[in-house]
Amino acid sequence: MEQYIVSARKYRPSTFASVVGQRTLASTLKNAIATDRLAHAYLFCGSRGVGKTSCARIFAKTINCTNRTSDGEPCNECPSCKSFNDGNSMNIVELDAASHNGIDDIKNIVDQVQVPPTAGKYRVFIIDEVHMLSNAAFNAFLKTLEEPPSYVIFILATTEKHKIIPTILSRCQIYDFNRITINDMVEHLSYVAQQEGYQADKAALNVIARKADGAMRDALSIFDQVAASSRGNISYQAAIDNLNVLDSATYNRLLDAFNAKKLPEALLIYKDVRDRGFDSLFFVNGLAQYLRDLMVAQNPATLPLLDATDDVRAEMAQRAAAVEPKWLYGAIDLLNDVDLNYRASSNKQLLVELALIRLCQLLSPLPKAYSKGLDPIVANEPAQPAMQQPVAVQNQAATAPAPAPVPVRPAAAATAPAHHSQAAHFAPSLAGPGLSLRHSVKATPRTESATALRDKAFAAADVERLWREYIDTHPGERFLVATMRKATPQSADGIRFAIETEEGVMANSVLQHLDVLHKWMRDRLENDHFEIDVKVTVSPDSPSVWTDRQVFEHMLKKSEDLTALVSRLKLTLD
Repeated sequence: MEQYIVSARKYRPSTFASVVGQRTLASTLKNAIATDRLAHAYLFCGSRGVGKTSCARIFAKTINCTNRTSDGEPCNECPSCKSFNDGNSMNIVELDAASHNGIDDIKNIVDQVQVPPTAGKYRVFIIDEVHMLSNAAFNAFLKTLEEPPSYVIFILATTEKHKIIPTILSRCQIYDFNRITINDMVEHLSYVAQQEGYQADKAALNVIARKADGAMRDALSIFDQVAASSRGNISYQAAIDNLNVLDSATYNRLLDAFNAKKLPEALLIYKDVRDRGFDSLFFVNGLAQYLRDLMVAQNPATLPLLDATDDVRAEMAQRAAAVEPKWLYGAIDLLNDVDLNYRASSNKQLLVELALIRLCQLLSPLPKAYSKGLDPIVANEPAQPAMQQPVAVQNQAATAPAPAPVPVRPAAAATAPAHHSQAAHFAPSLAGPGLSLRHSVKATPRTESATALRDKAFAAADVERLWREYIDTHPGERFLVATMRKATPQSADGIRFAIETEEGVMANSVLQHLDVLHKWMRDRLENDHFEIDVKVTVSPDSPSVWTDRQVFEHMLKKSEDLTALVSRLKLTLD
């Protein structure tokens, strides 16, 4: 009875033409051999199962072949090729650095380098998983790697190039191997199935290829597993059942539930996935990948980004055409958030179910407050008006505060008083020197209501008393309170009062709290006609950039407490 050999070994490439998915790289190596332009050291890099070691062996066999074919392949008939195929060639030495990574192992290689080939032109040393060598072994290898005898060629292979020290990298020609595409895998698996006499659905081979994640060796191992369990009848259902993968049919059902806003159906699909033993995070990431594939399939320009067979690409493009791009972007973003929060969540099932609820609602979203988990009360509050700084150039003398009027009782208004705009306005004055740059901010318009406006009489003294009361009862609002202490309201026309402050942080604090001040004062005055106008002044002699001394002197002028502190501690500014 013929001994069984796994497909990964039985169909291991023996020529450059049989290497799957590395056509350009194989062509480069063949050209180097044909023109006799061989380097003394090569580094083959790439993920597992992409053909690095196979290419190294083919390369080593080809350069010693005495009867190469016209297209640069080894003949497999000459004594050198036969000895290599039989595994007893003295010219090709292999070392697995994963298990032989010490300095003694490398010293053994260095000693063998001194022995010339018994037959053929070159001795080739293949060191697999070279990144596993110790630092001492790397250092012992450096000199030999840089200047080996003319008959020696080193081929290093690694899956983790970043772990190799730069002094090794600089001494090698570096070749990066590609991940093998789904199409190339399916084509090669079809060839293997044909050679073995198996019946294989293309859809099943596509599932196997996706499961292999770019590694041909893994794909052949999975292929053997499915073939054994299905007795050579490799159907789509057999592949799904044996590999226990979430196929596109599950995600297609979910997408239909999202489009139809059928939340119970989406939750039941998720339950079925969990009952089949799948991890919830695996489910979330699979769904995110599926939606990502739909996104790239919506545009013919990005369709090549979908790593799949042409049939699968056409099917995905058809499904993607019925999905709104905006929904796809939001869904992918939502699933990414679930992935980030999954490990920290104490109730992972609920986290995923909430995501499914929101995915069902994305096409007809919940109120905005709930879309990002915000407090609905806060989110639905009207936005505070943006602080604007309308600027006007006015004559400084014209802005002197008017004398305080006698207490008045405003006449009852038949209609609501006119609203004052906060829009910017420019009013240049022609009043010669002594100008100052000012901007005037009017009070925010009052909100009209169905009830009558309050109009209780008040005096300027009442305003001043309440102004001080606000200062005493709100000590935590430091900037606002500090400004209010310096800017006592001055009556303008009985119900309208004005305050004046210099531009800066304190002025901004007043402007931002103007609505709060209005409400507080109107409620205590029992008069809805009360208004405050804020005039913010920029001194004309203020330098655009102040020195430390100018800032210090300005602070001393503005604060008596600071002046007293500096005097008591005898502080100076050097």
